[in-house]
Amino acid sequence: MKKFFPIVAFIAVALISLTMAGFAYFATQEAARIKFEATADDALNRIEGRIDLHLSLLRSTQALFDARNGDISRGEFKAFFSALDIDKNFAGLRGIGFLRLAKTGDEAAIERDVLHDHGTAHAIYPDTTLPWRTPIVLFEPLDPSNQSSIGYDMFTDPVRREAIEKAMADDQQHASGLVKLGQETGAAQTFTGFLVFARLNVETAPDVINASRSSTSGFLYAAFRARDLFQTALSRTPLLPVNTEIYDGKMDADNLLFQSETPPVSTFGDRLLVSRKITVAGRQWTVLFRPTSAFSQPSSRAIPVMLGLFGLLLAGAIALVARYQERAYDAVSLLHETTEKSLLEKDLMLQEMKHRIKNSITRVLAIARQTASHATDVKEFSSSFSARLQAMAASQDMLTRSRWQKADLGDLLRIELGQVFGKELPDGILSGPQVLLDETTTQALGLTFHELATNALKYGEAGSANTLKGDSALKVDWSLEGRGRDRMLALNWREAGQKQLEAPAKTGFGTKLIDLNVTRELSGTINRHFRDDGLSVEIRIPLPA
Repeated sequence: MKKFFPIVAFIAVALISLTMAGFAYFATQEAARIKFEATADDALNRIEGRIDLHLSLLRSTQALFDARNGDISRGEFKAFFSALDIDKNFAGLRGIGFLRLAKTGDEAAIERDVLHDHGTAHAIYPDTTLPWRTPIVLFEPLDPSNQSSIGYDMFTDPVRREAIEKAMADDQQHASGLVKLGQETGAAQTFTGFLVFARLNVETAPDVINASRSSTSGFLYAAFRARDLFQTALSRTPLLPVNTEIYDGKMDADNLLFQSETPPVSTFGDRLLVSRKITVAGRQWTVLFRPTSAFSQPSSRAIPVMLGLFGLLLAGAIALVARYQERAYDAVSLLHETTEKSLLEKDLMLQEMKHRIKNSITRVLAIARQTASHATDVKEFSSSFSARLQAMAASQDMLTRSRWQKADLGDLLRIELGQVFGKELPDGILSGPQVLLDETTTQALGLTFHELATNALKYGEAGSANTLKGDSALKVDWSLEGRGRDRMLALNWREAGQKQLEAPAKTGFGTKLIDLNVTRELSGTINRHFRDDGLSVEIRIPLPA
């Protein structure tokens, strides 16, 4: 349990810190949500306030008609409308008009009244089979582009007719669905918008001023350009960091009344999406608000991250302190064991050194005896014996540098060939993967490579100075075959350049030494092929797993 205490301490403190960081993160997200909902409600209040202002204008116009018993001439209506300064005070309002309600077949009477008020003839259109007619008889501002709207029967359009029929049933205002303003008159420019209708009833009395006029019964309506209306409402200072979408009823592309030009921030996704339902003149709208890049969260998102990092650092510090205490306790406990083992290790090292020295002396004596038995004089013995001792020394040096662990086959070849041919070996002589050799294999292959190189230099052209400057006549490549305990080192030694090469009639000590090292020392195989163009030696030895 003492061993796992630092890990347990780290996990416990880290979990507590991450839990606190998680609570801080969720608190930050909740604060951002609350702040944005307040911002969205502010934007919604601006929209509702602007719509109420426009609808109050429609109610004022309705009061004007009621006060005059419906007898409003075009001049009086135009003067009333001009005094309102629509462009300045009611941006988004396309205009206010009056629809005369009549039965189908009574169009001639309405056309006479329109001629009387406007001074020009306007036919009622389009043709219809419906029982009622609601043509436009008054509209302001009546600029040249709106002249053709006089006489247009709104009852023929299904969207407008639905709102008009609702207005027939009560005295409330009723909004239409989404319409294209100007489309019915063939105007060059159309606007997405909506209409609001209010019923106007004026009964004819015997003592009316203008008894020649027929009784008036119809609808006042206001036409709104959606984009201008909502942009004006949302452009009040301070500007709100919201992207707004307004739909007539359900959220569908065909019902989109308005969409802000400023795009929402994608990093928030739908996490801060605020949806609201409002009722405008009896019709329900869906309003969506999303934050823009100008929206700033009430607290930085870096605080939970910093809190979590601080907790992890604290957990790591506590775990390290616990770990150091554990190590100090273990160090005291192991001090006695180390003292006892040190003497045993010294004895083992002395025994290992005695064993290695004994093996080296035995190998040196064997080489000396064999070299002496094949030498013709002291000079030849001294030269051959020195070269072989240098090869052994090179192998010993490589093992010493690696602390008697492993020696690289490529490095061993470079050292042994360098002693015979010189240190500057041309590129391309050696090729093969990295192979690490143990002590026995290193010493045996070191002598083997030395003898092969010496024979190549003595009897062939592979090691000549001129040949080594260009494409070398000596090539050594190796590969690994098999895996695990079946690993095998396959090495090919190829000498080129000799002519009419034949197998020697007598086997020298160098060849015997090579064969003994490969077959007996390393339990491998060696095959020599004397070809017309040179010598090829194939060596295969097993490698420990």
